[in-house]
Amino acid sequence: MTGVDPEAFAAIDAHLAGVVRTEVPLGPLTTYRVGGPARRFATVESDADLRRVADVVARTGVDVVVVGKGSNLLVADAGFDGLALVLGAAFADVGVSGTTVRAGGAAALPVVARRTVAAGLTGFEWAVGVPGSIGGAVRMNAGGHGSDMAASLARVRVVDLAGGEDGVVTAADLELEYRSSTLAPHHVVAWAELELEPGDRASAEEEVAAIVRWRRANQPGGQNAGSVFTNPPGRSAGRLVDAAGLKGLRIGSAQVSPKHANFIQADEGGSADDVWALTAEVRRRVHVHSGVVLSAETRTLGLAPLAELAP
Repeated sequence: MTGVDPEAFAAIDAHLAGVVRTEVPLGPLTTYRVGGPARRFATVESDADLRRVADVVARTGVDVVVVGKGSNLLVADAGFDGLALVLGAAFADVGVSGTTVRAGGAAALPVVARRTVAAGLTGFEWAVGVPGSIGGAVRMNAGGHGSDMAASLARVRVVDLAGGEDGVVTAADLELEYRSSTLAPHHVVAWAELELEPGDRASAEEEVAAIVRWRRANQPGGQNAGSVFTNPPGRSAGRLVDAAGLKGLRIGSAQVSPKHANFIQADEGGSADDVWALTAEVRRRVHVHSGVVLSAETRTLGLAPLAELAP
């Protein structure tokens, strides 16, 4: 990996001594479990560490990304020529006060879902089947089973690593839309507040169990990142891929799942570049078959953007 001024990394090493590591593989931190290393890697365990990261990123201009749970991330085999950041346990707390839930940016969605149900609240059961973090879910307005983050999100504390700003914003400020928000890779969600409704615990627990059963029955396990493409308005991306006859299509170490057409599986020890090549090929063939241009949900590091396709 080349392209970044070595003095920038020297400044990062000096400023984040004891926090930063060199050439840390990112593949094992993603659900695809493929891909190369980050030039620099830091686990942030406190607000003070987060401020130190923000300061050095602002001074050096190095590219920075928050990895989160890695459930929607694909890192090129060549790796990431920047600073990758993971929030530690200090950012994973979940607190409930009445119908308000404050969850740290590193809190796992299934954990938050089960905690809210145990507290007699309803409205976040859908998140039990999403293997991501609160921070990632806010960034992409994650959702499923008829709901999403926008349905219950109230406030978010955001730290801008590019400018060092730290503030609390409302959900409206984030302009949440289908699988998108105004948050950029250099924004860190330190915590988010949800506003839920009182509910019947037994009914909520049964809904959680039903969601888990449904996902096990209908979605593949193994090395994947969930749905690859967003659903076009009024259409199902999975059905479009299936209609194009692409279930089971393989490029190298990557294959379209025979179980669910909107999932791409990576072989153990496989290649991230193969996954991205297959993503591009599926998108191209769906366009040829149906005229629809699919948009990938996947966040990528070090990979070229997908080709432009005429609608």
